Amino acid sequence: MPERNLVSWNVMLNGYAKGGLVSSAKELFDEMPSKDVISWGTMVNGYVQAGMIREGLMMCREMLRSELRPNDVMLVDLISACVRSTAVVEGQQLHGAIIRRGFDCYNFMQATIIHFYGACGLIDLACLQLNIGFKDHLASINALIAGFARNGMINRAREMFDDMSERDVFSWTAMISGYVQHEQPATALELFHRMIASGSHPNEVTMTSVFSAIATLGSLSEGQWAHKYVVKNAIPISSNLSASIIDMYAKCGSIDSALEVFDRVRDVASDVSPWNAIICGLAMHGHADLSLDLFSDLQRRQIKLNSVTFIGVLTACCHSGLVEEGKRYFRSMKSIYNVEPDVKHYGCMVDMLGRAGRVKEAEELIQGMPMKADVAVWGSLLAACRIHGHVEIGERAAKNMAELEPSHGPCRVMLSNIYADAGRWNDAFLARRALVRHGLERSPGFSGVL
Repeated sequence: MPERNLVSWNVMLNGYAKGGLVSSAKELFDEMPSKDVISWGTMVNGYVQAGMIREGLMMCREMLRSELRPNDVMLVDLISACVRSTAVVEGQQLHGAIIRRGFDCYNFMQATIIHFYGACGLIDLACLQLNIGFKDHLASINALIAGFARNGMINRAREMFDDMSERDVFSWTAMISGYVQHEQPATALELFHRMIASGSHPNEVTMTSVFSAIATLGSLSEGQWAHKYVVKNAIPISSNLSASIIDMYAKCGSIDSALEVFDRVRDVASDVSPWNAIICGLAMHGHADLSLDLFSDLQRRQIKLNSVTFIGVLTACCHSGLVEEGKRYFRSMKSIYNVEPDVKHYGCMVDMLGRAGRVKEAEELIQGMPMKADVAVWGSLLAACRIHGHVEIGERAAKNMAELEPSHGPCRVMLSNIYADAGRWNDAFLARRALVRHGLERSPGFSGVL
């Protein structure tokens, strides 16, 4: 058998890394008699693609201690990885390495750095990069617009957008997405129609934001038009885009249309997002059995579940009164799927137990939460106390809600109703008087789930 040369070693290394077998790639890397920039770059990229950002950065540091130096592609990959993991210190260290290697003279590198600082909340540093660099570089301006929007500066983003001498699809998408993030769906939709009128062609990322805006507005006719536009213009339907179309139809009240879209992508979806959209949509419409049937189908597939999946599953169990099944799914999140429950999942469980009359168990669950319960969680418990007549637990729930949000009037209204139902008229009067005295507003009731 001929002796392996560096090229053959790198080919084998790339095979392991591309296949997600990072541990095997590292073992092979350690066995290699010599390494070049490609070898190091393959390992760094393997770690980055596997979401092992820290390991990728450590590999880069180890490379810097050798005679080799990272190239521009490797540094861009690492900076982008720092964005995904919000690794601010590491990203700034990489920025220093970029300057030392002279790569900061490349405009594509400038755009990457602006994106990094904007995504990490350091918007002043993002602005500085544009001011000292290529001021007319379109990708850098787009990155700064996205940074403004991400950091709550939507008006600054729009000012920069309006001042642009030229725009591309990414400029329009950044601005439309910004309005969606800032809960201005009507403005996002208006800008989308202006984009089309200008002759610019949206891509799948643009349309994902557009469908999100339409879902918030609940305009089925607008959603149907946008869906036809996607088909007519042969815009590639990614998993995220199909999920946003499914979600739009569900939130606009057309669950049958949502199911039709899902059935077309069911066997070709590359990730869990379309499944999440239909499972949550069916649960929201009260079709718990079908929602859970689809979840069972999903479990048999080689698709990684995430936290959103279980929001839909727990909601379905909640609406159908399947408490024991819901508890089993909740326990399986960490033990089987390595998904850490967050406050929303606990909120689903509290709502589920509360609706079933297991109010004491719901309070005990809150007391054992690894994070602080929010207003929605306590609100679900308080609502359950009203339904099932648990005065003392209701008092504690209302007290915790008031501590979290002193101006929250509905909790005092509900507590007053609990007192009235129990015949404690004086306490009911005092709770109502506190509402008036503090000038608190009554707002619509809510469930802490969907």
